[in-house]
Amino acid sequence: MDWRCKKKERAKSRRMRILYEILDWSRVIVTGFAMAFVISNTLIANAQVPTGSMEDTIMPGSRIIINRLSYVSKEPARGDIVSFYYPDDGKSVYLKRIIGLPGECVEGREGKVYIDGMALEEGYVKEALCSDFGPFLVPSGSYFMMGDNRNNSWDSRYWEQPYVDAKEIIGRAEFEYYPGFKWLN
Repeated sequence: MDWRCKKKERAKSRRMRILYEILDWSRVIVTGFAMAFVISNTLIANAQVPTGSMEDTIMPGSRIIINRLSYVSKEPARGDIVSFYYPDDGKSVYLKRIIGLPGECVEGREGKVYIDGMALEEGYVKEALCSDFGPFLVPSGSYFMMGDNRNNSWDSRYWEQPYVDAKEIIGRAEFEYYPGFKWLN
């Protein structure tokens, strides 16, 4: 074989190695995107908090992770911070704390929230309610939601449909990862 044939063979071999590397990396990248898509649509959700309704627990601009599987084997509990579809339009996504459970009577008076006539202890709330509300009787399979910043929160007290159906809950907020890391529940 003359030197020109060897040169052509080396060039062809080099192009094949480059093509193989490109295909190999493409497979890794496509697999990564596919896994990210599946995880974000079935296991977790990423959200940015736009308002101050959950201050001082979660500040505006915070980035949080929502666990979509948190209620597969257990029921939502009072005090859980959850992401859900706003009941009045079924599209907007809200983040609030579960206050009233199915079958409970929720009302606000004298600056406090009462569940079935008993005052609710809420260490996460910084100021007392400035106005009374209710009573609201939470229907079966639904929940009553409130923001932690009670005097500046658009929540169940004011909605046309004040209850969030269990199937409209996306998941439980697990942790904040920006601007700092903090467990939420």
